[in-house]
Amino acid sequence: MCLFYCHSNGSRAQMDSSCTTQTIISFPTGLTGVVPTQRNRHRAGSRSQEELPFSGDNSSTAELMSRYVSLELGYGVPKDGWRICLAHEFKEKRKPFQAKDVSLSNIVEHIGLGVRYLKWWYKKTQIEKKAPFIDMFRAIPLRQIYGAPLGGIGGGTITRGWRGEFCRWQLNPGMYHYKTVIANQFTVCLRRGGQTVYQQVLSVERPPTLQGWNWGYCGEYAFYHALYPRAWTVYPLPGQNVTLTCRQVSPVIPHDYQDSSLPVAVFVWDIENKNDYPLDVSIMLTMVNGSGHKDDKSGGHWNEPFHLEKAGESVSGVLLHHCTTVNPYTLCMAAREQSDREISHQTAFSPKGTCGVLWGDLIADGRLDSPTGSSPPTQKGEKVAAALAVGCPVPAQGHNDLEFSLAWDMPNITFGSREREHVRRYTRFFGTKADAAPSLSHHALTHYRLWERSIEEWQRPILQDSSLPSWYKSALFNELYFVVDGGTVWTELPEDSDVSGGLRSEDGGLPAQPAIIKEYGRFAYLEGQEYRMYNTYDVHFYASFALIMLWPKLALSLQYDIAGSVVSCDLTERLHLMSGRNSPVKVKNVVPHDIGDPDDEPWQRVNAYLIHDTADWKDLNLKFVLQVYRDFHLTQDTQYLQDMWPICQAVMESEMKFDTDGDGLIENSGYADQTYDGWTATGPSAYCGGLWLASVCVMCKMARLVNNEAAFQRFRDILDRGSAAFDKLLWNGQYYNYDSSGQDLSNSVMSDQCAGQWFLRASGLGDGQFQAFPKEKICSALKSVFDLNVMSFAGGQMGAVNGMRPEGVPDHSSVQSDEVWIGVVYGLAAIMIHEGMLEEGLRTAEGCYRTVWERLGMAFQTPEAYCEKGIYRSLAYMRPLSIWAMQLALDTSQPRDQAPKTTTTPTDQAPQTTTTIQTATEGEPGQKESQDQGHIP
Repeated sequence: MCLFYCHSNGSRAQMDSSCTTQTIISFPTGLTGVVPTQRNRHRAGSRSQEELPFSGDNSSTAELMSRYVSLELGYGVPKDGWRICLAHEFKEKRKPFQAKDVSLSNIVEHIGLGVRYLKWWYKKTQIEKKAPFIDMFRAIPLRQIYGAPLGGIGGGTITRGWRGEFCRWQLNPGMYHYKTVIANQFTVCLRRGGQTVYQQVLSVERPPTLQGWNWGYCGEYAFYHALYPRAWTVYPLPGQNVTLTCRQVSPVIPHDYQDSSLPVAVFVWDIENKNDYPLDVSIMLTMVNGSGHKDDKSGGHWNEPFHLEKAGESVSGVLLHHCTTVNPYTLCMAAREQSDREISHQTAFSPKGTCGVLWGDLIADGRLDSPTGSSPPTQKGEKVAAALAVGCPVPAQGHNDLEFSLAWDMPNITFGSREREHVRRYTRFFGTKADAAPSLSHHALTHYRLWERSIEEWQRPILQDSSLPSWYKSALFNELYFVVDGGTVWTELPEDSDVSGGLRSEDGGLPAQPAIIKEYGRFAYLEGQEYRMYNTYDVHFYASFALIMLWPKLALSLQYDIAGSVVSCDLTERLHLMSGRNSPVKVKNVVPHDIGDPDDEPWQRVNAYLIHDTADWKDLNLKFVLQVYRDFHLTQDTQYLQDMWPICQAVMESEMKFDTDGDGLIENSGYADQTYDGWTATGPSAYCGGLWLASVCVMCKMARLVNNEAAFQRFRDILDRGSAAFDKLLWNGQYYNYDSSGQDLSNSVMSDQCAGQWFLRASGLGDGQFQAFPKEKICSALKSVFDLNVMSFAGGQMGAVNGMRPEGVPDHSSVQSDEVWIGVVYGLAAIMIHEGMLEEGLRTAEGCYRTVWERLGMAFQTPEAYCEKGIYRSLAYMRPLSIWAMQLALDTSQPRDQAPKTTTTPTDQAPQTTTTIQTATEGEPGQKESQDQGHIP
């Protein structure tokens, strides 16, 4: 239903839900709203689907735009990205994976786990009053509403939905709050000849509160377009001959380590007036002091207007001080002062009741009263909100624009334990005194065009590559949302911190404070918004491509943190839920599963994951070694290689114990002892065995680079023997068996069986002296995976299922074997591309993108997994960042005469494409020191 209200006398006119009857509504103030007739609507919507203004390769994208009835395409909206009409409804409604979805056989097998988890869950939630790191009883329900998040890296995020709602909040580090704050809205006011002719909340919602506002904008007259880190919403105002385009910009800029850390976003409103007369247009932003959380009513919150002039530029707005006991912050709405712009504000209003006074204030003259002074602190039980309006003239047949910024300043943070205070990265540039919101806003409003220029220069080579399909361009950039919205924290290294793990550099360990962490800070992101563990390493293995290609200093900083934890230990005994046995939290010389829970004390207490004892996992140590060399290959940072070499030796020495028969190949231990933590492997397996051989291979390469001939010979011998054993025990003539146990399902086809070769190829290895697998066998295995796991599953339309039987049915032996893991699929696509199977790789990945973004409504919350029907698991997950491995494969696999332009590099340095070498972002003086200055040997 579309509603046009006038609130000078409380009257209201109501339109039907399809907005299909022409009605001109007259109000005492002269305000009118015009809605097209059914005949005009039919004319606007009479084009074929192929002619609809959407970006996409086939009708599935057209479906997202099928209800859009306007001809308007907006101002400066790019062709590529994810586009959806605001009236779209997703037909398929999936449910999260829960205990009832486990098969009877798996329930019987894991009944002990279930009992132990229930006891632990009760203690955690009811006694300790803490949130479980994985909550199997309170899975997040699917809300098909999310759009691109606001803000840079590590300063907290606020997510706007694709219909414009402010609906997902991560201001407290790593802890999510899913609440739509209905009063947080943009409203437009059109005036002609001194009279308001149209005023509308730009929202399709019709809430039971704030009934004094004109709600119910027709979603058929608007669409959303995301190409992260920017997004556009286009509103052709019905009957007004005016089109608004809201462009949302966040400072997420590859190879930039200053502005990319800022907790701020900019909204640019482009206004197109296609009338033969001028208009005065105002946009009003309203925000509640808070995030919809219960502490919004805790009392003591207050607002104040501000004005800041600096370097010849002035900004004005409202500060909303949220004065909680833990992690207080300030929200800031601001606009830049210009000669033909009028900025006005309402310092405080109550976001309950009708709020008709605020509405009438704007409708009277297109501006707000702008009182001086601060508001009194709220009483307990009260909420307070503020409003900021900006107006400008728009000439007949002309254009103008309005700019807003939204910033949030929470410089000093504590995690759940409250034991230590941490300082966010952006405080290096804006201070720790919690008074930076005005300066952040000023910086954003005066620098966002530079940000956009850098973003466009980064994205342009990929967007202009006509050989790449449109869906891929959308997936590549939009999946990057998780770098920012993965509960991400980016902090300064405290002066008293020691990341060496107790083994100092003079003893073959790390410096207490590695230079790269001191300069670039500490970085952590969650395994998933539902799986609340920082830097989960077996999953980061896949996701790490995004960091090493776009923010390599953060990738290396993370590696130094992991390396320090390798040589540390925590011998505190605790119960592990799968086995029911007690064992130490962390033993020496093994890679941790994660660096901690944000509801505890990350970095200080690692391994929040307690389902398995991951000291016996077979993949973690190997994934560290593989990432070390991959990172060196892409950065050529020789100091990093020298620092990591002793750690690699230590974890490989620790891994040797898993080769129980001395044949050069490790064995799995008969339980789910790797990233597939619900899928048992016994004896040598394709996944872990392949990772092992690849790790041994890169140890050979690194030994040569550090001139350690004894180590080279040792690992060369292991590689030769292990490769022979791998082929003998696992190769069946077409692919590598899942494992060598000889059990009924040991010959299942695993989609991830070539993960080791994938990393070798990504590291410039895999041929000649540094080859672990015969190329013909890898290609045969990949063809089997494509034929069975991809094309024989769900009609070839949903990516690759993890496990497939040779007869062409999914492997249902575990809760994970019949799932599709999106991040694994993108990695599979990458190795296909490396091996010359470009068409198959793109087809494989496309199925996941189409399923998640176009069919299931999971935009900006890509899950870990989904099954063919019915369920999904773990929304907003880290692993799908592996799509950047596809881009690396495309960059390095192109014929030489088609390759992107590269920099001049030494003979042994890996070619660096436009994706990986951008080392400067235009900005203010002093910014250069915070950008990549890569080490060249």
